[in-house]
Amino acid sequence: MQVTEINADGLRRDFKVVVPASHIDQKLTDKITQLAGTLSLPGFRPGKVPLAMVRKKYSAAVMGEILEESVNDGIGKAIEAGSLRPATQPKVEITAFAEGQDLEFDLIVEVMPDITVMDLATVSLTRDVPQIAEAELEPVLAGIAERNGEAETVARPAEQGDVVVIDFVGKIDGEAFAGGAAEGYSLKLGSNTFIPGFEDQLVGQSAGGQTVVNVSFPDGYGNDKLAGKAATFDVTVHEVKASKPAAIDDELAKKVGMESLEALKQAIRDELGRDLTTAARFKLKRALLDVLAANHDFPVPGSMVESEFEAIWKQVEQGRTDGETDPADQGKSDDELKAEYRTLSERRVRLGLLLAEIGRVNSINVSQEDLNRAILAEARAYPGQEHLVLQYYQKNKEALDALRAPAYEEKVIDFILAQAQVAEREVAAEAFRREIAAQEGEAHDHEHGPDCGCDHDHSHA
Repeated sequence: MQVTEINADGLRRDFKVVVPASHIDQKLTDKITQLAGTLSLPGFRPGKVPLAMVRKKYSAAVMGEILEESVNDGIGKAIEAGSLRPATQPKVEITAFAEGQDLEFDLIVEVMPDITVMDLATVSLTRDVPQIAEAELEPVLAGIAERNGEAETVARPAEQGDVVVIDFVGKIDGEAFAGGAAEGYSLKLGSNTFIPGFEDQLVGQSAGGQTVVNVSFPDGYGNDKLAGKAATFDVTVHEVKASKPAAIDDELAKKVGMESLEALKQAIRDELGRDLTTAARFKLKRALLDVLAANHDFPVPGSMVESEFEAIWKQVEQGRTDGETDPADQGKSDDELKAEYRTLSERRVRLGLLLAEIGRVNSINVSQEDLNRAILAEARAYPGQEHLVLQYYQKNKEALDALRAPAYEEKVIDFILAQAQVAEREVAAEAFRREIAAQEGEAHDHEHGPDCGCDHDHSHA
């Protein structure tokens, strides 16, 4: 086999590969001989079929396998001879082949660039630590107190939010219907647990009063016999109760499973702060990537940039189809937009290769424990359906593999942050939210985000 490098331009290497006809014929003979030993054809004992007959019958089918092996051998030899690190799958174009003649093909390999990583210890960043103000806890605590309060009988007409104890009988065309009556039923006005309009008509009623409520069952009501029909309800009000919120103290905290009021407040802070923590992490990561982008300038494989651009442009066109054009794109021609997105694509590819190189040099890998954390993070995004998310990833290997790239990226980011100088800044949560909103409005990266786009598989790097 003859492998000749015919061109080297930037990251691209072009080769001419020639596989001698004798090499192809020997491979064919070996495979036909091996196949003949396993065949059983009518009129011949197993393994005794003449080679000429086997060759005539199966050579075409076997030749496809031989060509594939020969091309792979040529690719391997070119890569090994040049000590190349391919950045993408090599491109092959067969230029000549016929039975009894040499196999010739052109080979294009895009290689990884030489990357010199900056001294990560010189990176200086600020991590925001949003502080939840006491005032933000108050409405949450008030809601908990309301839900755990008690109702007291009051001598006044019922108001929204009160509980009325009622008897009722439902009728359609003057006839009572099954399931439409109850006695001593406690109904909270404004809870929307009854047919629309029912609760509103009890506002202003007092204990001992009687009234007739006129409503219509919704067209989509679960009982087909009642759906869409007008009905009346004879209602007797026995008692009106006003809800009295529980005192906001340690006893309330214990009712909801917390040791103390302070522990309950901290749990609320943690819950309110979860999104803030995610936003702070995103902001810190964006700042880090900006620093890395500003301090690294190396050539990137054109095919990777093109692939990234095509993915982004597909999102742009889909957004147009869905009527969700990015406001930042309005007033710009396609040529202008494509130029911007190609620049973005190059940035993302360069950052992806840089992070991959940092991970490779420092032997960073994604463990099963890392994947488990990624799965749990995905599951938390679907409250009440966590078990379905877990089952999905357990049964879907491709989906699980898709988590590896972002998990790897986050692990490399954590490694860099551990090397960098990161100062912490406490900031009021409300001020932090305004700052994030302003930055999002100014961001040039649109909905595609500032990350490196490491949905690529950089494991070869």
